[in-house]
Amino acid sequence: MAQTKTKDMTRGSIPRLLLEFALPLMIGNVFQMLYNTVDSIVVGNFVGTQALAAVSSTTMITNMSVFFFNGFSIGGTVVIGKYFGAKDHKMLHRAVETIMAATFILCVLFTLGFLGGTDFMLNFMKTPADVFGQAAEYLRIYFAGVTGLLLYNMGSGILRAVGDTKRPLYFLILTSVLNIFLDLLFVLQFHMGIAGVAYATILAQFISAAATMAVLMRTDDIYWFSLKDLCLDRGILREVFRIGLPTAFQSVITSFSNIFVQSYINFFGATVMAGWGCYNKLDQFIMLPMQSMAMASTTFVAQNIGAREEQRADRGTAVSVGLSVLITGAIALSLFIGAEKAIQLFTSDRAVILSGASFIHMNTIFLMCNCVNHVLAGALRGRGDSMGPMVIMLFSFVLIRQIYLFIMTRFISNTPPTVGFGYPVGWTTCCILEILYFHIHWKHRAR
Repeated sequence: MAQTKTKDMTRGSIPRLLLEFALPLMIGNVFQMLYNTVDSIVVGNFVGTQALAAVSSTTMITNMSVFFFNGFSIGGTVVIGKYFGAKDHKMLHRAVETIMAATFILCVLFTLGFLGGTDFMLNFMKTPADVFGQAAEYLRIYFAGVTGLLLYNMGSGILRAVGDTKRPLYFLILTSVLNIFLDLLFVLQFHMGIAGVAYATILAQFISAAATMAVLMRTDDIYWFSLKDLCLDRGILREVFRIGLPTAFQSVITSFSNIFVQSYINFFGATVMAGWGCYNKLDQFIMLPMQSMAMASTTFVAQNIGAREEQRADRGTAVSVGLSVLITGAIALSLFIGAEKAIQLFTSDRAVILSGASFIHMNTIFLMCNCVNHVLAGALRGRGDSMGPMVIMLFSFVLIRQIYLFIMTRFISNTPPTVGFGYPVGWTTCCILEILYFHIHWKHRAR
């Protein structure tokens, strides 16, 4: 057998293992985020403010599809991680085949469902007429090629479960550079406008998916994938959905709730929409360290639970939280200081720059709460508990946030800052509840 690319996280230095796992994942996530962000930079600088507003207003919708599938992939990562930790290679291979079969089915369902629902979602968000056409065009092209994104995410999820985060990173670097080249080619040379950046995105995503599938199908390691072995094992699929569906449901509902937030922002017109969209692009980047540490925590805990190393799993969770706060805090401080410079990456429109910078100054300090939210949720999912994090996050990010927005905008003050502050309200509530839940959960295990 060739030298393995897997990483056994049941032995060795916990901080080193977590960082070795999370750093390639974090860099990879940065490049994956570049797909949509580069779209915004190109259209903002070379097409116009309305095109930027159109792309920005679609972010919540595209995220909703991605987040659902990421939730499903987390279920697969946990199941495979436990088999890997338990050294059960036969069941690991069967899990890979089951998860990929389900992925192919979901690709078809996602493509048809989102293509058919594009106009409904944009109307639901109260998208202004002057950006509706371009937003709809972008979404239809994006969802026509969403299969590439889904196959890459699940394939890389399988690799993450066995500790390999480096090769998905290499593929993303390659295709992100390609995406930038295609964006500029289609917009500046072929004058394709917003359609050009959409086509560039899906072409690059298909290439990353093909590279990841080639790794899984050509390897002779324990996680190999073969079309002739495709199956739907009910027991494995039930476990994947038991863990993944609550996570997916929570992600989709939270993202859907953010569409309500976008509808509040849309009330203030294209300038604030563009400023909010630029802030959200940067906010997604600053979330990457905590999301990467959460994924590291999920895999670390899953492998150690599979190996019956309970105390080591707990130590890994604590270290993950500390590393997430430290890294995110440093990035948040830099972004706070250079807020206007950061928004200028997307546009030269002074009003949009001031609008986006105001959201950054108001919200970034509260991101430390979100570090706790994501990492503790990841650790709980690694143990197979997805329901607790789902309930807490839905309560905080959906119910509390929507109650706040309704009361503030209807009875107190309907301004862009008060609407934007709905994010920190949800983060802080979730942080308090998640710490309490995790503490109670740990005490219950200790007994």
